[in-house]
Amino acid sequence: MTYSKLLFSRLSAPAVLTATMAVAMPQFAAAETLNVGINSDVTNLDPHRATSTTDKSLVGWMFNGLVRFPPGSANPAEIEPDLAESWESSEDGLEWTFKLREGVPFHGGYGTVTAEDVVYSLTRAANTDSSSFAGDYSGFASVEATGPMTVKITLAAPVAGFLGLVANYHGGNIVSKKAAEELGEAFNGQPVGTGPFMFSEAVTQQYVSLAANPEYFRGAPQIDDIKYQIIPSDSSRELAFQAGELDLIYGKREQRWVEQTKGLEGSTVDVFLPGEYRTLHLNMTHAPLDDIKVRQAIAHAINVDEIVAFVGGDVGPRGCSVVPTGYLGENCDAGTYAYDPELAKSLLAEAGHPDGVTFKAVVSSNASQLPIMEVIQAQLAQAGITMEMSIVDHPTYHEQIRQDASDAVFYGAARFPVADSYLSQFYHSSAIVGTETAITNFSHCAVADEAIEAARVATSEEEQLKLWAEAQKLIHEEVCSVPLFSLMQVWARHDGLDYGYDLKGALNLAPPITEATTITR
Repeated sequence: MTYSKLLFSRLSAPAVLTATMAVAMPQFAAAETLNVGINSDVTNLDPHRATSTTDKSLVGWMFNGLVRFPPGSANPAEIEPDLAESWESSEDGLEWTFKLREGVPFHGGYGTVTAEDVVYSLTRAANTDSSSFAGDYSGFASVEATGPMTVKITLAAPVAGFLGLVANYHGGNIVSKKAAEELGEAFNGQPVGTGPFMFSEAVTQQYVSLAANPEYFRGAPQIDDIKYQIIPSDSSRELAFQAGELDLIYGKREQRWVEQTKGLEGSTVDVFLPGEYRTLHLNMTHAPLDDIKVRQAIAHAINVDEIVAFVGGDVGPRGCSVVPTGYLGENCDAGTYAYDPELAKSLLAEAGHPDGVTFKAVVSSNASQLPIMEVIQAQLAQAGITMEMSIVDHPTYHEQIRQDASDAVFYGAARFPVADSYLSQFYHSSAIVGTETAITNFSHCAVADEAIEAARVATSEEEQLKLWAEAQKLIHEEVCSVPLFSLMQVWARHDGLDYGYDLKGALNLAPPITEATTITR
């Protein structure tokens, strides 16, 4: 299979400017600074470690992959060339060869992209010591440079959604080998990419500044820089937006907020894919959740329809499986857990807990999480189930849940939209938190490993879909988690901000800011 080459404009200037120089040079200055308001602090800007929405948004503006989702799209069918100008695959889908674009400069004087950088980046992405997404690359047998600008990837078996693993998303982002090796651990705070914007400055709990990359291979950005301001208070962020101090803000993902903000003169609310699939993961190794009847009781005590009504149907449509809504391979045949508090009480009694049970949950103070957990807490209480919440800031929440410190984990995530990505990262035993290959299996679920693995090497789409359906059925029966809803991305902008494309989706969970983005005030 051969993909045609796409040509993009590229600056002819041979030198690469540092972030500081880019701000100072008037010939590259654009019209405005883009002021963005976000809800939590930035914790890691290494693209192979960035897992939170706050971090991934910035990473998306600074890095490129071999291929990319076009700005405004989260549709795998629309993937197009990025740092690779063309590629081809063998008939069996096991060998992929990418021809790189010539002369693409890294930020900060670190040279231009070569096959060596790509091999280093993808090998780094597959290493548990350097990547939070290593499990995604377990199917890679080898990554090798077959020439200065040619990379060959050999797979141990066909990989569902392979191009998503080398796209501008998670481990697919390409880093400078020289910069990563030179900076070491400091790379997470001094990232070096190839994107339209480059790291300039960061002040903890205040802001991160990005400068326009004047040598971006698609052309210099039309705005000068981005100031990414950390404003945890929703009300403070909204007031700054209404006062015109912010051009773009991370919104409150509630129907009421969307309708209210739409009513502000000169403002637009963008609700877009992918939804971060909200799920309550139940840790099957922690008592009393190690008893399946207790997990069943919790599942039947949660009124998902009430939660969806609270969030709003437009921004929080209900899910029907452990695989998110709209993903290739989603199967709803196993059904959902019916809301039945009396059944929940009966199950607790059968489990030897006629007076109810208590379990603990580490909960983020984030506005998109805490209110939902408060609703769930109240619902569980009606069935005699006490959920004691330890409320912490968002970075601490991420740290503690990965240390297996919570009996139940309320987690929202968007992944490459095929069933394997979600099943592998949340329900395969290799992804169990606390292990060497840990990703986000907070429930310690291992019941569907065989089906998940078999689906990866299935020789037909029909067989693959059947195996994915079997995995979902097994996970549902084991009550590894309680699927809730897909929380869509919600951002608000002033009408003077023109993205330069039609926003329908963004896997990095924020509107892509590109060389085509403009501001008119």
